[in-house]
Amino acid sequence: MRVLASGAGLCRWIHPDDFREWVRVHKSREPVEKLVTEHEAVSRCVADGDYVAYDFSSLTRGPQALVREIIRQHKRNLWICAEFTLHDSSLLVGAGCVDRIDVGFLGYGNYIGRAVVEGRVQVFEWTNGALAFRMLAGARGVPFMPMRNLLGTDTFLQSGAKVVEDPFGGDAICLVPAMNPDVFLVHVHQADVYGNARIFGTNLFALEGAMASKKVIVSAEEIIEPLEFRKEPAKTTIPYFLVSAVVHLPFGAYPGGVPGRYELDVEHVQQLNGIETEEHMQAYLDSCVYSVRNHAEFLGRRVGWKRLAGVARRASIKEGYG
Repeated sequence: MRVLASGAGLCRWIHPDDFREWVRVHKSREPVEKLVTEHEAVSRCVADGDYVAYDFSSLTRGPQALVREIIRQHKRNLWICAEFTLHDSSLLVGAGCVDRIDVGFLGYGNYIGRAVVEGRVQVFEWTNGALAFRMLAGARGVPFMPMRNLLGTDTFLQSGAKVVEDPFGGDAICLVPAMNPDVFLVHVHQADVYGNARIFGTNLFALEGAMASKKVIVSAEEIIEPLEFRKEPAKTTIPYFLVSAVVHLPFGAYPGGVPGRYELDVEHVQQLNGIETEEHMQAYLDSCVYSVRNHAEFLGRRVGWKRLAGVARRASIKEGYG
């Protein structure tokens, strides 16, 4: 195919056969128990320099507890795919964990906008659809996916996509490169100890992200018996053999919400939205991340169960953290 134009953005891409070989060597279909703490999951699965992706982020079913654990462990030089991102990217940049972001939508621009201008983080623009297509290509084991919605846009110019001549019709068509993250983070409603996971309601590319990634960390509101997955297999969103680690993290999306479980904490989200300076950022990180040992301590000491009860729809979520 004849290349007509190329975006100026950097692009992380690996050969599909190299990814397939990694999976063949490192992933097994044997059902083994994978339930660990968030500290163990992040320390085992996330390394400096990794490409990390997640399907939802700040306000709805985002893996917020895992993001805070990545910060707590001072991971460095991460490149993240944040299709729809708000305060999670700001916190990761403010903590010095992330220096590159592939983004579809980036909000709360006061702090992170300054970081971009100052050169502390590079942001490569895509659309939400383009990132989803990239993940789909990675899941299907093909090197790229054709699409049309980047054509003729400034977003294309800042992306890592290419425009080629369609070999069938001769028209211009945009190709977005496959994405195969080192780590995929996903917060779910239910999981079992082997890694089977259920999401109730909307998700962006949870299954595709798990299929396309080398390592997958599932954090779950609730751990249920494996027999429940065998009773109703059609409810399984992500099968166990794609998963590397499972973490039981009730309120794991806080201060965001989880549909059917709890709403987002608007006041806490506004506190994050108000972070503008380095002093504000470090004060928040010191209070809510570095000074607590884990997610349970963050909820107990910095949030409080009374406050959580106000956003919770099901009181049973806090079982195990009493």
